[in-house]
Amino acid sequence: MLKYRLISAFILIPAVIAALFWLPPGGFAITTIIVCMLAAWEWGQLSGFSSRNQRVWLAVLCGLLLATMLMVLPEYHHNIHTPLIAGSLWASLIWWCVALLLVFFYPASAALWRNSRILRLVFGFFTIIPFFWGMVVLRSWHYESNHYAGAIWLLYVMFLVWGADSGAYMFGKMFGKHKLAPKVSPGKTWQGFFGGLATSAVISWLFGAWANLDVAASILLVCSLTAALASVLGDLTESMFKREAGIKDSGHLIPGHGGILDRIDSLTAAVPVFVCLLILVFGAI
Repeated sequence: MLKYRLISAFILIPAVIAALFWLPPGGFAITTIIVCMLAAWEWGQLSGFSSRNQRVWLAVLCGLLLATMLMVLPEYHHNIHTPLIAGSLWASLIWWCVALLLVFFYPASAALWRNSRILRLVFGFFTIIPFFWGMVVLRSWHYESNHYAGAIWLLYVMFLVWGADSGAYMFGKMFGKHKLAPKVSPGKTWQGFFGGLATSAVISWLFGAWANLDVAASILLVCSLTAALASVLGDLTESMFKREAGIKDSGHLIPGHGGILDRIDSLTAAVPVFVCLLILVFGAI
């Protein structure tokens, strides 16, 4: 299993970085749509759709919806304040606040959505759609003046999430004693949680010092720590849905890593939350 994880990582990481820096906004948007379609395919299983045909249609409908949203918004990447885009990002903040309550009160909270496919699909909608817009908007930010500005910001968020996850793992292994959410994900501890936040804070400081940004260090730190918190919540939320569905992995598309959702669950929360705070709330970039 470790061998497959390492091989997959060596392939995926360069591929992700290449897509960030080499694809133009249109190509990146199409690539993100494909990722979202695969995520929707897997979310179908979390929603209770065991039929392959039903999940295929769910993925197709997701792709058509995202493509339609792109086509009806000419020059979409120049204006994050377009109601459709801004509304999606604000909706993400609301959804992850709701998800926090669902995770906190689990398993009692599951009584509200366990038997409703529609409600679980709605949860998937509020997870995947804002993630798509967060990715596309941040990658395209100021593209006309600097083709790589948005790519660097997006790569930063990814490093932030990966760093928080790695820090949580290491601190949890060394010092973990008190469970963070034992009914949702027994392996996570409070010590790992705070270790991950500390790692994110260090990454934020290093990025601010290295990149010579026009963003105040305090604002970047607040946005980064909030995104790191959201990344943990994204992971816990998917774990909660998988537990209810009785599955270990969301899929088997990535050898040794499970499914697409297993790899992007943290990013589905961190990216839109970070973009919403940094641009819409603070207007920092």
